[in-house]
Amino acid sequence: MKRREFITLLGGAAVSWSSAARAQQSAIPVIGSLNAMSAAQWADRMDGFRRGLAEAGFIEGRNVVIESRWADGHLDRMPAMAADLIERKVAVIFVGGSTTSTRTVITATRTIPIVFTAGTDPVASGLVASLSQPGGNATGVTVLSTELGQKRVQYLREVMPTATKIALLVNPTNPAASQVDIETAQAASNRLGLELIILNGASDSEIEQAFSAAVRQQAAALLEGSDALFGNRREMIAALSLRHAMPTFSWDRESVASGLLMSYGPNQADMYRQAGIYVGRILKGEKPADLPVLQPTKFELAINLKTAKALGIEVTATLIAIADELIE
Repeated sequence: MKRREFITLLGGAAVSWSSAARAQQSAIPVIGSLNAMSAAQWADRMDGFRRGLAEAGFIEGRNVVIESRWADGHLDRMPAMAADLIERKVAVIFVGGSTTSTRTVITATRTIPIVFTAGTDPVASGLVASLSQPGGNATGVTVLSTELGQKRVQYLREVMPTATKIALLVNPTNPAASQVDIETAQAASNRLGLELIILNGASDSEIEQAFSAAVRQQAAALLEGSDALFGNRREMIAALSLRHAMPTFSWDRESVASGLLMSYGPNQADMYRQAGIYVGRILKGEKPADLPVLQPTKFELAINLKTAKALGIEVTATLIAIADELIE
């Protein structure tokens, strides 16, 4: 064989091998993962997500690829990151931790399947037509937080039985979450005879001002709204709680590990596991419109006894007995 013929044959083989490699690579589905927080802060949640994928038969790096985008608590970054994933034509988009961002993705694409985790009613927020029959291209896991909000106020009252006034910290730039938080906390406060003070915190400075306002208005404790903005600032909020001697209650057990007094809410890792299962089922051919929106099945009460001692609060034996996690 002549040298030129050999080079031509070798070049053709290389093209064939390259095409085969690209075809094999393109056969592996790509999941676009869009999260409101940072990778470090939500590592346990994404571990849960991968467990769910594995239950559905998908292992990252083996038969599925995950393209992750992290907003690090800056929700204004989410639209651009969502647009990037849509442009990449991913097979499914998973949105974690932001109802507003889920709505942004749904508005941007009506064809790519979307699986979300949300802390608000997805029907009232306009994400799906109904819980049982979502319709459209989105489904997921949601926390219908009315009952949870009431439980938090009840636990607060049990820890602080003489309280007459409490504060609620909300993010006014996320009305879908803040309105539900306000309504549920107000209903629970009215039932228990508590006065509720609404405080806005959309930035670090506003959150600091909110703690000062809570002290000035003689609130006995502060409830943290169910917003990713606060979860991303859990260390700062814990420090403010101790500085102002203001017992603070959260929806997020990681915040309690960071120093807040108490939290009650769904097991986030298990929520993400449920979402991972749904993503896997969609990759196998099921449609979001046919997958009912799920609700969490595991809830946890976490108490930081070290913080309680620092604040001079006596946690009742009943709460200690029923707590899922005690931090000492």
